[in-house]
Amino acid sequence: MFEIVTVSALTALLTAVGNGAAGEVGKQVLVSTGALVRRTLGRETPLPTSPEGWELLARQMHPRLSEDPRRGDEFALLARSLPQLALRPGTGLPPATRDFTDRQDVLRQLKREATRAAAGRPRVALLYGPPGIGTSAVALHWGADRIAQYPDGQFYVDVRDAPGENGLEPAAVLLRLLRQMGVQPDDMPPTEVGREELYRRLTAGRRALVVIDHASAAAQVRGLIPATPEVFLLVVASGPAFLLEAERIAVPPLKDRDAMALLRKVAGPEPVARAKPQMPALLDGCAGNAFALKAAAVRLLTGEPPLAETTDRQPVRGMTQDACRRMRPEAARLCRLTALGGWPAFDARLAGHTADVAPEDAARMLAEAADVQLMEPMGDGRYRFRPEVRRHLADTAGPEHGIAECAAAVSRALDGLLNLALHAAHAALPQSWRTEPAPAEGTPYADEADGMAALLAEAGNLVQAVSVAEEYQHIDTALRLARALWPLQLKAGKVDDALPALRIAARCADEHHPRTRLAGALHFQLGHCLGEQRQWEEAERAVRAAVDCERAAGHARGEASSVEMLGLLCLYQWRYPEAYERFSEAERIYGRIGPDEEGARDLPRALALIKRHQGRALRGMEELTESRTRLEAARDFFAEQGEAYNLARTLTDLAETLHDAGDDADALTKIAEAERLLTPERAAPHLAYLAGLRERCET
Repeated sequence: MFEIVTVSALTALLTAVGNGAAGEVGKQVLVSTGALVRRTLGRETPLPTSPEGWELLARQMHPRLSEDPRRGDEFALLARSLPQLALRPGTGLPPATRDFTDRQDVLRQLKREATRAAAGRPRVALLYGPPGIGTSAVALHWGADRIAQYPDGQFYVDVRDAPGENGLEPAAVLLRLLRQMGVQPDDMPPTEVGREELYRRLTAGRRALVVIDHASAAAQVRGLIPATPEVFLLVVASGPAFLLEAERIAVPPLKDRDAMALLRKVAGPEPVARAKPQMPALLDGCAGNAFALKAAAVRLLTGEPPLAETTDRQPVRGMTQDACRRMRPEAARLCRLTALGGWPAFDARLAGHTADVAPEDAARMLAEAADVQLMEPMGDGRYRFRPEVRRHLADTAGPEHGIAECAAAVSRALDGLLNLALHAAHAALPQSWRTEPAPAEGTPYADEADGMAALLAEAGNLVQAVSVAEEYQHIDTALRLARALWPLQLKAGKVDDALPALRIAARCADEHHPRTRLAGALHFQLGHCLGEQRQWEEAERAVRAAVDCERAAGHARGEASSVEMLGLLCLYQWRYPEAYERFSEAERIYGRIGPDEEGARDLPRALALIKRHQGRALRGMEELTESRTRLEAARDFFAEQGEAYNLARTLTDLAETLHDAGDDADALTKIAEAERLLTPERAAPHLAYLAGLRERCET
């Protein structure tokens, strides 16, 4: 069935497993492949960590598989269990503006780059210009007129709505783009290398447009440069051009004639005619900046005086100052104070906490600010600032309101976010000892779904809040906020989002609360994130730090859980004997917990999970009889407790062990039991894996 044609074909198969999906099924494929590699070579073979390592492994396995057709068939069937993903068109680009004016020269340059003969050169353009000049509008207008040219889809990622000043990391940009291309969370590769490989596989031979808006560095987009001639990458930078292998296209200020045309489109010809005496000063103040011109047009439309004259030729700054003068003082104050946090998005509750006003009053102020173009509505009562507007508001907050009031505003915002996070995390994981109890103040969430929804909605702000809390030296708040991210990591897979905050929190914990349970918990969370991204060495360092902290604090449950995590890291790296040792060590530490001590209630379930992990490690060691014994013990516990998901996972492990032992009839029974436990709409990847395992057993 399986013919090993070349070493490169086997290398590609093994590399696909190594860069495979991040979900539980991806880990299952990884562990099973490691067991099969061990049986093929007859020795322990740690997981390769480089392309050269995968090729070396393929060269070692190639002659063995050529001599053993049955083993080759196993690899062929395992390969079939890998997700077969295809590019899906997605939602397309956001709507283009109705007020688009001129830019014909820029549009021609874009068309020229998109349609030129490829000649081995990727089609890439970098649009750039000062903030507010209209770079995004050009990209969206051009794309809206080219839908037929890109039948395989138009894909758009805005990288500005991320915590911090530096925008998204390259891996996170790929993550968002792949989501737009239809890749589901369970199929998403955990590493930047794996995501880039999947992006190239999905776009190979396709005709598609990829727009990355508000990019700030070449590193964010370098991995997206297409390898196929009919994919056009359009990168938009709000600011100066950066070094990228692309056709650089500057978006210049609008000429006065075109600026007047834009004013007439937005405000209408009559208001513009009435303001003719003020027009020279208005045009000079706007300096051809489309954003400032639209704000001025709104003033003309409502009959207000034109923008005040500016002398520094910074139109966005001038527009921001003018908008603040037009609002009520209390609304302008709310905007300046809210800008201090750098929140990716905010609603009336967060703005109200910041300005110390009631949410209903904050909602009216936010609507007032949106009316004068100071912020952008995002739907669902949420808003965001343009980056350059936010910076100016934050810069003026101190001189306008004083350092003390600004610091108090940030503290109130952090307190509000912390209260929300603690309530939501407790609701999302009500039985978990890794989340704090819900505080007495504030509004609790109805159930787990409501708690998770709140955490997901505020994820960007919570991550940003950890950084802000450190900057303002609210260290305990930073640490508690980071701990509240645990449900986002565990249940929603938001490891890319949580990782920057957890790096900060773990460092702060070592500085301010060394060798404590708190430090141990944060190192554990950091290690979990890094392990999910398959950054193995750094993950092990973080988890070993967690073990040391928990041991120093005398917290047996935390120490055992951290040692168990070390075992899982070893398991996923095909270090099966070492994994088994760590699981056995964790079992001994759990055994020290007395019946009346902390963690005793959770002990039976923790030991059942350890049995399952031991069974998986023993399978990798080819100790199949003992593997079956451990897995059957875990199965019996989960069946008795009615834990359908953990029972299905354990049955899957047991079926694989039985298959390895040659008992395919019993393995098929276990597969059928697991399939009955899983809901198709919630466990499609697991069911697909079971179908592949069934085929292996039947063959």
